[in-house]
Amino acid sequence: MRLGELKPAAGSKKKRKRIGCGPGSGHGKTSTRGHKGTQSRTGNTKNAWYEGGQMPLQRRLPKRGFTNIFRIGYQVINLGDLDRFDANATVDIDALLEKGLIRHLNNPVKLLADGELKKPLTIKVHAASKKAKEAVEKAGGQVNLVG
Repeated sequence: MRLGELKPAAGSKKKRKRIGCGPGSGHGKTSTRGHKGTQSRTGNTKNAWYEGGQMPLQRRLPKRGFTNIFRIGYQVINLGDLDRFDANATVDIDALLEKGLIRHLNNPVKLLADGELKKPLTIKVHAASKKAKEAVEKAGGQVNLVG
C-alpha cells in the first residue's frame, strides 16, 4: 500500500447538502425551508423568549407588589463593627467612611444591635435601633442622631 492509495473508511465521509441547486438536487425551489413564514426568510433570528406569537409568559402572569418611592435606603453599621475605634472616640460619618465601614456619603447611616460593644463611644449617625441605643448606653457611650 502506498500513500497515494490511502482512502477514508467507507461511510465516514458525507457529501455536503447542495441547497437551492435546482430540482435535480432534491433541495431546490424552497431550499428545505418550507413555504412562507418567518423561518423561510433571511435574517430570521427570534428572541429566546419568543413563543411563536402566543401571549408571552411575562404578560400572562399577574403583576405583584409595588416599589415604595418613599423608602430610605440606609447604609447599615452593626455594633460589632465599632471595635476598630478606640475607647471614648467620637464615631461620626466621616470616621466610618475613613475606616471603610460605609461606602459613600449619599445614603444615611443606621446603627443596628448586631454584635457586642465593650468600649464607651460617642456615635453620630442618622438613625439607630432601640436595642443598639440601649447597648451603647450600657457600655457607657451615647448615640446622637444627625439631622
